[in-house]
Amino acid sequence: MSTPRIGVIGLGNMGGRITRRIVDSGQPVIGYDPVPGRADAAGATAASSIAEVTNAADHLLLSLPDSNVIEKVVLDDDGVLANSRDGQIVVDLSTAAPSSTARLHAEFAERGVEYVDAGISGGAAAAEKGTLTLMVGGSAEALASLENTLKPFSAKVIAMGGSGAGHTTKVLNNFLNAVSLAATAEVMVAGRKAGLDMHRLLDVLNSSSGVNFATLNRFPHIVDGDYLEGGLTSTLMMKDIVLYVDRLGELGVPALNSAGPMASFALANALGYADQISNRVVDAIGDTAGGIRLHDEEAQ
Repeated sequence: MSTPRIGVIGLGNMGGRITRRIVDSGQPVIGYDPVPGRADAAGATAASSIAEVTNAADHLLLSLPDSNVIEKVVLDDDGVLANSRDGQIVVDLSTAAPSSTARLHAEFAERGVEYVDAGISGGAAAAEKGTLTLMVGGSAEALASLENTLKPFSAKVIAMGGSGAGHTTKVLNNFLNAVSLAATAEVMVAGRKAGLDMHRLLDVLNSSSGVNFATLNRFPHIVDGDYLEGGLTSTLMMKDIVLYVDRLGELGVPALNSAGPMASFALANALGYADQISNRVVDAIGDTAGGIRLHDEEAQ
């Protein structure tokens, strides 16, 4: 069996790193991004259009901001769907609305194309190391065919079920990420204003029932002034919370815990942190608490 040709659409923060991992594994990639130079930076052969990269690829990976962009890329007159072919596999690595994913899956199926939704977790650092976790919706046969394509950038690939299951899982995971980040930011600002030592407070939290991903992996850096730049922005975090609320509405489940993180990231966006890493939500909360920062800015 011949080696599948790999294409990538979307070579930004995550797509570029994923592409670099695939290229460094010895598999050539043809890539498309509207921003000039991104394909070259990721080590891919630059395509001039969505049609060109779609026609060239057997396995086509999408790494795009949201469902609105995904649907435009896929459904435009000269988009992915119009140029797809029987036997092709399209893998959506984006964070997307599961209902949109299911609709696109049905459209692709009519052309004999497997549309696989593969939510990713781990952020830019894990993408660079090739240690992302993938939560996948789609057929077992398609996932088996994708093994060598996904291997360079993933440490764990978990089959979650049929179409939309991967993106549903990602939305659920990202909501918990938003909760832990927003709640921990609030707690840490309160601790700082109360005069507590930030490192000792984290030591207590990480040895107690308040421990979470943010206390373990984010705030040990933030308290020293390192916001781990380059990750998910506050705008994108808010988008994920809205996707969560929408999905729970579709499922008939009350989204009782959405108000806190929604308010926190709305505050961050309103105070000018929209396009900065979502970890800056702690500064937005600090601003409203009288200009509190967890670290000594003079020492930075």
